Amino acid sequence: MLRAEGLVHRFGDQLILDQAGLEIGANDRIGIAGPSGVGKTTLGRILAGQIQPQAGRVLWNGEALAEFDGPSPVQLAPQSPEMAVDPRWSVADILKNGGALDDSIIEGLGIRPEWHGRLARELSGGELARVSLARLLLPSTRLLICDEITAQLDAISARQIWQALLTVLAKQHVALIVISHDDTLRRAVCNTGFLLQDKCLKPDM
Repeated sequence: MLRAEGLVHRFGDQLILDQAGLEIGANDRIGIAGPSGVGKTTLGRILAGQIQPQAGRVLWNGEALAEFDGPSPVQLAPQSPEMAVDPRWSVADILKNGGALDDSIIEGLGIRPEWHGRLARELSGGELARVSLARLLLPSTRLLICDEITAQLDAISARQIWQALLTVLAKQHVALIVISHDDTLRRAVCNTGFLLQDKCLKPDM
């Protein structure tokens, strides 16, 4: 499915990635760890096609992801969902924004019908996280990249969201990349792990 080759990226004079590479197949669950500031979020954004590397390429089924026609098969869920949605929108508007969603995804993520009329700013952190995830799981989504999506939540809320999300992803046959500092989470969720170190990815599990 997704293959990243020879990724190089800089911020000014600072080299963040140097010949980084990764390959992920259908239904894989890959964890990515590394110290704060090492470039994990940048890598996630490159893999999702949100920014282009200064060298190297990201391929989807052998074709450049940047040239993919239609909704991207790769979606990125950010650490702070409140930064990714308009706080003035209702939950119903947010869920409709990306396209038609399967009702089973909304139900599977525990999004209640009574939330639909509420504004994004009226939701709790856990509720908004569920809504933000649901809007990314379109019929075209084949890989979801989660960047510290539950780092700001309490342990019970985080566990509930991960349990619900993993069930939905399995039913929809969506692969997963988990970017997280939480070793316990990555080992529980992922079947393969990498450490972003010395500007490239090294096996970690």
